[in-house]
Amino acid sequence: MVEIADHTKVLIREFSEDTDIEVVGKLERDCEIESKKGVSIFTSMMGDPFCRIRFYPLHVMLVAELLENGELVGVVRGCIKHVGTGSGARYVIGCILGLRVSPIHRRMGIGLKLMKSVEEWLLRKGAQYTFLATEESNTASTNLFTYKCNYRKLSSLIIFVQPVCSAAEDPMPRDIKIEKLHVDEAIFLYKSRLRSKDIYPTDIDVILKEKLSLGTWVFYFEDQGWINLNSEESSKDTAGETQSSWIIFSIWNTCEAYKSHPLRSLHAIATLSHATEKFFSCLNLPVSVSLQSSFGFLLLYGLHGEGDKVGELMKSVWNFASRLGQTVKDSKLILTELGLCDPLIKHVPKDSDMSCIEDVWYGKSLINHADDKDELLVQGSLGNVFVDPREF
Repeated sequence: MVEIADHTKVLIREFSEDTDIEVVGKLERDCEIESKKGVSIFTSMMGDPFCRIRFYPLHVMLVAELLENGELVGVVRGCIKHVGTGSGARYVIGCILGLRVSPIHRRMGIGLKLMKSVEEWLLRKGAQYTFLATEESNTASTNLFTYKCNYRKLSSLIIFVQPVCSAAEDPMPRDIKIEKLHVDEAIFLYKSRLRSKDIYPTDIDVILKEKLSLGTWVFYFEDQGWINLNSEESSKDTAGETQSSWIIFSIWNTCEAYKSHPLRSLHAIATLSHATEKFFSCLNLPVSVSLQSSFGFLLLYGLHGEGDKVGELMKSVWNFASRLGQTVKDSKLILTELGLCDPLIKHVPKDSDMSCIEDVWYGKSLINHADDKDELLVQGSLGNVFVDPREF
């Protein structure tokens, strides 16, 4: 039990699915609707409180409960993940997601208490660092994280969003070849290329074998070919000698993730600062409409490209994903997230109906480091990262 600024007593406890699910759902909706600047559907829980942490073996959801009347006024999630870095180091990090405080109970210290409680849980579970993200425009969260919780800005990333109906009608260029990899081939290729990232999940095999991952593809030019997967040694040799241009990527299907918890209203989407009339006209929906059907998206993840013609390939990748999205039930959007230092970011097609959201990652050390060396956070900006699809 903790006492907040106005001397109201608050209990921070674990979420109970039996008694709290409807109340937390209402809290989520109230926070979305209240936000004048809009909230991102991509960080909305869409009726499933565990959707962004359920794929991690170690996860928790904490709620803030007023002792005087039992009202739930806040919620936060946390999970444990294992990551590697371009320098070869390995770390256990805690991710904090979905911090929400009831609009009428803000500025009372509840958000800070939730943050401290989830950090303590993550530390007990072995986390060396905590990471979290928020949109650049969310000033209140940014102030809480940096000024009160001592987080430092690590990286800016951009979420690119496009309606599925915007798939180009032009046929795929004949000189571009598409190859779907067997999951073992995909695991091998990713592991041989992840060292180019500043930070990446070390359990890429778990991600690729998850049923929500629709597959992994490689795009390349027929007259150039691409790297040989027959052995690790031949892969290294070929990669060092070839000037081939090629791209590897995987696709994550959130429509299935939310199947049992459909988004019942698009009211939250209507408040999005990045939503436009064109977006809703593409979906054949008025801005104020409410749906009685599911709403999901396909996420391009693991994007990695090499060669001087990756720009041409990137456009074909995006069109391929859009066409695939048209065949997936309830898929309305195609999106990806790339760090500002990712070489592929400049090649994302900038069509008129493409929306962009700036996401900011923050980090904090939970342990004391020998000789005051903070190996992960002193590396500078983590701008070229592997965005984990499980957190969508």
